[in-house]
Amino acid sequence: MGAIERSGFRFEPEFSVINQDGAIHVYHNGNFVEEILFEFSGSFPEHDQIEALVDEYCHKNQID
Repeated sequence: MGAIERSGFRFEPEFSVINQDGAIHVYHNGNFVEEILFEFSGSFPEHDQIEALVDEYCHKNQID
């Protein structure tokens, strides 16, 4: 699963199948901003779940 880029922000997901959790690392212009934690079930998180978390973050932080 690759990184998502929006308006100078880069969202890099990583996850652990064993722990069934993950994080999306948020960068702005190359600088780390914060980490979005999430849980999932199955072999890997669904792409739609990652997109929804990024959309929610962008909406909350007024990022286009």
